[in-house]
Amino acid sequence: MSGEPVRTSSPVPQRSGTVVAVLAGAGIVVSLMQTLVVPLIPELPQLLHASSANASWTITATLLAGAVATPVLGRLGDMYGKRRVLLLSLGLMVVGSVVSALGGSLVPMVVGRALQGCAMAVIPLGISIMRDELPPERMGSAMALMSSSLGVGGALGLPAAAVLAQHTDWHVLFWTSAALGAVVAGLVRALVPESPLRTGGRFDVIGALGLSVGLVCLLLAVSKGGDWGWTSGPVLGLAAAAVLVLLLWGAWELRAPGPLVDLRTSARPQVLMTNLVSVVVGFAMYAMSLIVPQLLQLPAATGYGLGRSMVEAGLCVAPSGLVMMAVSPLSARLSARKGPKVSLFTGALVIALGYALALVLMDRVWGVVLFASLIGAGIAFAYAAMPALIMSAVPASETAAANGLNSLMRAIGTSTSSAVVGVVLAQLTVRMGPVVLPSEQGFRVGFMIGLGAAVLAALVTLAIPARRPSGAMPPAAPQAVPARAADRV
Repeated sequence: MSGEPVRTSSPVPQRSGTVVAVLAGAGIVVSLMQTLVVPLIPELPQLLHASSANASWTITATLLAGAVATPVLGRLGDMYGKRRVLLLSLGLMVVGSVVSALGGSLVPMVVGRALQGCAMAVIPLGISIMRDELPPERMGSAMALMSSSLGVGGALGLPAAAVLAQHTDWHVLFWTSAALGAVVAGLVRALVPESPLRTGGRFDVIGALGLSVGLVCLLLAVSKGGDWGWTSGPVLGLAAAAVLVLLLWGAWELRAPGPLVDLRTSARPQVLMTNLVSVVVGFAMYAMSLIVPQLLQLPAATGYGLGRSMVEAGLCVAPSGLVMMAVSPLSARLSARKGPKVSLFTGALVIALGYALALVLMDRVWGVVLFASLIGAGIAFAYAAMPALIMSAVPASETAAANGLNSLMRAIGTSTSSAVVGVVLAQLTVRMGPVVLPSEQGFRVGFMIGLGAAVLAALVTLAIPARRPSGAMPPAAPQAVPARAADRV
């Protein structure tokens, strides 16, 4: 028998639907976890008995852990079983939720949030399982839904988290996260089969350590630059260390026999350009998440704030999540007919249109709902197209690692967006009595930056080579080996 991967027969349609529903549910639960602390941000210093700068580590820890864990767990999934590693990710989220729920101070909260961040690998692992398990006719729409679950859960989770935070003890948020994670893990264990594909070789420990150190240095410099000062010694030192470590890491990966990330595959124009677009689209998505809730909750006395409560602001953002869910199948159909490059380009243009409308409609609540939903539709088109572009250019045995790297690019985009938009809103301010608030000009500049990012994403998309005909996939890597029969049940 050859060393090429063996694929089991496609599941019956009913089972395919179950697999898609469970994996998409897991993705939504993971994205819900990310939004848990958003309603608590103004109160975190008081709740955790810490300064504002230290309390912000509850956000930074999740970002760093997710960025590091996603490519590492993706590679482990390719080697040892995607469902097995997906269950590990969900288990870490449950443990992290319990740690945060039991804690009442900064350290356990940061530790718990870091463990929760490891669950970000669930989405790329889920996409890879879908490629291995679903029949071709179901794959496009399923991957589109899974990829957009990150935005769907975030938009729907904000009002739910706001209601819980406003009417219950804040620890309930984390007990809820733990319960949802446990339920989803049980459903995955019972209903999702293990992928039959494996990649042989040893795990690249040096590559994993090098990437982890480089990413931590890079993202710390980006996320903490506003607090520490962009020209401060720590930020400049971290940036320099990131460049040096990542260069050394790249040299190692090019020579390693079983690299954590296959840089030669990642350098293929289709993969490279798609990952670059992921950075920019991630930037545009997070800019809306940062700007819109603040605009909605600012006092109407400012003349431009809309004076909504935390719960009302969350409800205004929620329709964008519903739009993402509804639009994902449309993106899959467009990708099947015209190719995912067209879907990605369409998504970037729709995001740009949404930001253009934001400049006109930002003074009306219904206008905010409209342009936020339009931006959400564009994000759904873009996010649904990215996995198809990636997986049509990489071997079947490397899909989890490749999707993990793509998710990492999105994380870099969101962290950069947080830093840039944070600086803009902090610098362009007005004073109302003793309080300093973001100015109307600050919001407009933020929207213009989002518009520019979307236009840039569209231009980069044009550089992606035309893909092979719909449904074609590259041959599997020869070193991939079939899973043991016991792992498939």
